[in-house]
Order: sequence, then structure tokens, then C-alpha cells
Amino acid sequence: MLKKIILFSVLPFLIFPLSGCWDNRDINHRVMPISIGVSKMDEGYKVFLQIPEPAPDRLGTRIVTGEGETINQIIDNISVNMESAVDLLHVKVIVVDKRLAEEGLNDLISGFIRSRDVSAKAVIAICDDDIDQFFQSMENSEGQEGTILLDYFEKYSGWDPHIALSRVWEVYRSSHSYTRDVAIPMLKRGQTTFLEIVGSAVIKNGKLVEVISSDETLLYNAFKNKSTRGKIEVLDQASVMVISNDTDYKTEFTDQTPSLQTTFNFSVMILETNGNPSAQEIKKNLEELLLDRYKALVVKLKTSEADILGIGQHFRKEIPRKDLKNWRSDYYPNLEFNPIIHVDIQNYGNLKHTAN
Repeated sequence: MLKKIILFSVLPFLIFPLSGCWDNRDINHRVMPISIGVSKMDEGYKVFLQIPEPAPDRLGTRIVTGEGETINQIIDNISVNMESAVDLLHVKVIVVDKRLAEEGLNDLISGFIRSRDVSAKAVIAICDDDIDQFFQSMENSEGQEGTILLDYFEKYSGWDPHIALSRVWEVYRSSHSYTRDVAIPMLKRGQTTFLEIVGSAVIKNGKLVEVISSDETLLYNAFKNKSTRGKIEVLDQASVMVISNDTDYKTEFTDQTPSLQTTFNFSVMILETNGNPSAQEIKKNLEELLLDRYKALVVKLKTSEADILGIGQHFRKEIPRKDLKNWRSDYYPNLEFNPIIHVDIQNYGNLKHTAN
């Protein structure tokens, strides 16, 4: 008798796990944008959702817009007016307009991290164009796949080492770091292509403070030890392709002055030549070109007090914790940067060269 009483007492509690996910929505009743655009208005934001739509012979796209005081409010209002609920978990690319980047991204990025509605691994970019027309062109372009914006930032698709690749969590981290900033790709509508890469926006404390070119972005990626396989024009003599690269660092901290010696090793292949330059001439000119570009890049970054190269990370052990917040203003401008460039030509193509 006692066993039956215990059994009937426990039985009701066993029913609840059998109810399943009562609040779960079927995938057929969810709208999953792959990219989202955000622009700043006088009061609040305007949001653009790029939603893939299957077509008979391709994957099309549909643009849905909304306005409101907060991102969550806008998404909720769009969900109310659509036949399915909006699910942002599959968003891969976030595009913000330049005005919002100049005013500051901290609130927007903190909201994404806090709510977890958008993946922290989503790529973030800045639109140096009319963002309304930018997203409208996606919907109006015939023959364009619905994933075209995502393809530009996929490493095994359209990504190029001249393009910075920064994700939401990296922007969030930089806004809370004393010694590390971040570069975000800047893009606009192209004349003969769908997109045109303008360069990279330098983000310091969540705000756009400087812009670097695509060539400088290549050096930024090399400094970060990211693959820089891509073409470089060596003055008027030749074109070469970087096959591989690696970077070594040596630091010193003397009399409150940081010093960084960076050795860049590039393995390249000669693609074409103009005239009859020797391999040594190409090697020398390439090393000089990269050296001048690196020095110019660091001068530009020191002037804006933005450390996208993360140089301050190498000196965190040398600077007292209480003084780290002054890295950009007190230590970084006095940095002694000594780059060393080594180029190894591994493939000469049809170029005749001597052993020396």
C-alpha cells in the first residue's frame, strides 16, 4: 500500500518532462536573416534584415526594415507584422552605417552580447554609403545570390587578405581593453561589382577614429599572423603573390619607453614582370615598399592613439596595472617601432636568375 502511495505521488512530476519544448517554434515558422543592417536616426535606430528566399533556380533575397528606439523593439515589431517569428541566431554579417560608427558602437555591441540573440561570431562591417540604398540594391539585383554579402567574408569563398575580418566579440573585447583596438572592414556599393572595399575603419573605444587603406589592411593582417596570400604590386617592375608569411616579435621596455622589433618573413611567387628586372631587384624593392608602408601605418595609428595591432599586449607585464589605462596616451606615442622585412622568392616563374 505504501509503495502505491509513493508511486502515485511521484507520477505527476514525471509527466512534465514528457511535455517537450512547449515554447519551441518549428523551423518552418521561423524567419532567419543572414545579415542585418543598423543605421542611426535622430531618435533610435533603423534596422534592415536580409532574408534568403528560395527561388526556382537560385537563392533570392528579401529586405525587411523597421524603426524604433531599441533593436529588440524593432525586431519584435517586425515579428508581429510577419507570418513567422524572426530568429537572429543565424545572422552572419552585421553592417552599420558610418554615422553610427563615428558616434559609437558600444551600446549596440553590448546589447548583442547581453541578449545573445545574435551570435558573437558574426562579422561586423561599416557601410561608407547610403545604407538604405545599399540594402535595397541587394533586393533589386538580378542574378545575385541571397548569400552574396556573407560570401565576401567567408575565407573559403570571397575573402581576401586586403579585407579586415572582425567579429562582434572582438569589437566588444576591444571596447573594454586598454591595450587593444580593432579594425573593421568598410564597404560600399561597387560600380561594376556588387561591393567595393574602401579599406578598414580603425575603432578605438568603440568609435571610428581613422581609416586605413586596403594595402595597409594587408599589413595589419600580416602583423596579426593571419594568412596574407594575395598580390602585391612592386612599383612598376613586377607583380608578386604572397604564398605564406610569419611574424616574430622582440620587445624592450627601458626608461618607460616601449620598443618593438618586428621581423616579417614573406614567401612570394613572381607572377609577371615589366622589362627584365633581376630577382634581387624585385626582392629589394618589395622589402623597401613593405618597410615604408609599415612605418607609415604605425605613424598614422600612433597619431590617432589607436592600437589595432595590439602592440600594447606585449608590454602588459612591464606596465603597472594602474597605468595600463594610460597606454594609448602616455606610452604608445613614444613607441620605438623597428620593422625588419625578409622576402624569400620561392618561385621565379619563367624569370631567369643567377645563383647569387
